[in-house]
Amino acid sequence: MKIFNTKLQDVKIIETPVFGDNRGFFTESYNKEKFSEIGITNDFIQDNHSLSVEVGTLRGMHYQLPPKAQTKLVRCTTGVIYDVLVDMRKGSPTYGQWEGYILSEYNHRQLLVPKGFAHGFCTLTPDVNIQYKVDELYSPEHDRGIAYDDPSIGIEWPMNATVLSEKDKNHPTLNDAENNFVWGEV
Repeated sequence: MKIFNTKLQDVKIIETPVFGDNRGFFTESYNKEKFSEIGITNDFIQDNHSLSVEVGTLRGMHYQLPPKAQTKLVRCTTGVIYDVLVDMRKGSPTYGQWEGYILSEYNHRQLLVPKGFAHGFCTLTPDVNIQYKVDELYSPEHDRGIAYDDPSIGIEWPMNATVLSEKDKNHPTLNDAENNFVWGEV
């Protein structure tokens, strides 16, 4: 297993070994013991699965406030996405910064999204399946988001979003969002 640090503090990309032959491939996408050996000790308690049918579907930028904040372990099982994170932890060396990553059925990469980050993605192919583990249950009263097009952040999406939910069209900017994340406390 390989783990890569990113420019965003505490964000990791994970590559599990992939064994392929004429039938296809096999990979062990999660093994609690092996993940613990590389320092990922979250107690994941729920698996989520989303399907985005159209190219240009944008979902984000989402987060849950403490005490119901979530760490996510995200992977793309069919198709290709551009996955984006924004550090919302006040006091963090990378506060307000963003970074994007290609996750696909081809590279088998997984992205560890720590508590205190807004998360979203844009589909680059049709019929994209995303599966992710979380270490806290969904809590509607703690569910929040920030604008995917906030000019103060300046996310450079690879294409214009053509499919968004009403909710995702109307999130506030980072400066106006409800945010009680503090670096070192989440």
